[in-house]
Amino acid sequence: MTTDSAYYVEGVLRADRRVLARAITLIESSNHAHHELAGKVLEGLLPYTGKSVRLGITGVPGVGKSTFIESLGMFLVDNDKKVAVLAVDPSSSRSGGSIMADKTRMEKLSTRRDAFIRPSPSGATLGGVSRKTRETMLICEAAGFDVVIVETVGVGQNEITVSSMVDFFLVLMLAGAGDELQGIKRGVLELADALAINKADGDNLDRAMRAKRTYETAMHMLSPASPNWSPPVLVCSSLEDTGISEIWKAVMIHRDRLTESGEIAAMRKEQAVHWMKALVEDGIRDKFLKNEVVKKELSRLFVTVGEGKVTPTAAAEELLLLLDKIAFA
Repeated sequence: MTTDSAYYVEGVLRADRRVLARAITLIESSNHAHHELAGKVLEGLLPYTGKSVRLGITGVPGVGKSTFIESLGMFLVDNDKKVAVLAVDPSSSRSGGSIMADKTRMEKLSTRRDAFIRPSPSGATLGGVSRKTRETMLICEAAGFDVVIVETVGVGQNEITVSSMVDFFLVLMLAGAGDELQGIKRGVLELADALAINKADGDNLDRAMRAKRTYETAMHMLSPASPNWSPPVLVCSSLEDTGISEIWKAVMIHRDRLTESGEIAAMRKEQAVHWMKALVEDGIRDKFLKNEVVKKELSRLFVTVGEGKVTPTAAAEELLLLLDKIAFA
């Protein structure tokens, strides 16, 4: 692997796919030397970022998220857009995800010249999702992709992390699954800039329309994040390619309104500061836990807390006092 940052910067800016893939691999590396080189590459690319539409997509299990993203991606590339799909899977910290798996489930999109699909493994923490995915997103923007889609698995804390790095957060839902709210957490609904009921086709179309009304009622009970946007509830079918253009239209109307009001710019500034804070917190935690004295005390406290000889609160306070000694030694 070359150590010349200019090689990566120049290659990404001319949209060289091989260099782009290598730059992302560099970002994902845990090697300290690679980390420093990645920082130089990002500094060189930063002036060329920020122009893409950043779209986060999540959905309940079985909603057909990958098929939907492929349909949306095909629609976009057919309309002269360059699309990057970053698939975040927090369960893949051990294997790091599978490029082949992502390309297999988006088989048509992966063959298009103007599409780029890449898994973005999270590592051991949600902070890993934040750092690796954010930095990969910046690289894709610098490479000239008009739309960067961040796909995330399931509905939960990881969705909160992804929503904090995109401009528009789309939540896919199903109809006819019994309980129309399907146990989705209120917090995730509050993050949504739009809901889309997928698989609205055939015998399921009537159920989808009933679900649409149910979700519209639920969304009206929530306070919108922006005074300039009320999250719509839309229906679509990835199988029949219906409703896809309407969803993209909603994304663009949202972007135009929030750009005009200055909210997009303000939101991105806030996201950047939040990102910095998260990196500082991750760095402090990692350095603390890798300290030899701390590791020794942790081993001892794990045993005493597990045996009920010391309360978790007392053990935590003991470790924090140790942090003070290390910091000011």
